[in-house]
Amino acid sequence: SIANRLSKYLSPQVYKSIFDNENIDKENINPYSRKNLTIFFSDIQNFTDLSDTLEPEKLAEIINNYLSEMTLIAIECGGTIDKFIGDAIMVFFGDPVSRGVQNDAISCVSMAIAMRKAMEKLQQRWQSAGIKEIPSLRMGINTGLCKVGNFGTEHHLNYTLLGRSVNLASRLESAACDEEILISLSTYELVKHSIDCTNRGEIAVKGFSKPVIAYSVIDMIKQEN
Repeated sequence: SIANRLSKYLSPQVYKSIFDNENIDKENINPYSRKNLTIFFSDIQNFTDLSDTLEPEKLAEIINNYLSEMTLIAIECGGTIDKFIGDAIMVFFGDPVSRGVQNDAISCVSMAIAMRKAMEKLQQRWQSAGIKEIPSLRMGINTGLCKVGNFGTEHHLNYTLLGRSVNLASRLESAACDEEILISLSTYELVKHSIDCTNRGEIAVKGFSKPVIAYSVIDMIKQEN
């Protein structure tokens, strides 16, 4: 059916909200709302170099394999997949369904940790397949107020986020090192009792007049029974 085919082009949460008419209905889908969300960006370091050295079919196999793995993790963790831009992924937590700002932030960072572990297995697989330049993953996360809603025209809409908080998440991803998950102070304050992190101090980010405090994620803190 058309609905089933369309479901592949929408994040499961947005698809369900539209077709079930539960969280996003005709009355409130159009206006923008301001929400406190946790935003995630990732991309593959040196992907451009990789695309120059591989045949198109092999490159498509790698990127589709990678996106499939990461999509499954995002869905399992409850993230709303905003978009894919080549090898880059944008996911957010807290809309259209939220479990509370703190739980949303913990879920997002947990997702990033799971993605990093999945990437390690993919790298081993690619190395065994003879790929010389093994790509690495970098990720950025921020929590803050965003404008969320439908942006676009009457002919084409994108249910997405806008705002300074989104920009910071993207800038943190760009500032991250290979295999690093870089999170903002606002996210750290929400997850620090559940996630082990190291302070990266103040880092300069493009588009922000002052340096921002960032933390590098190590792993989940093991809870004692």
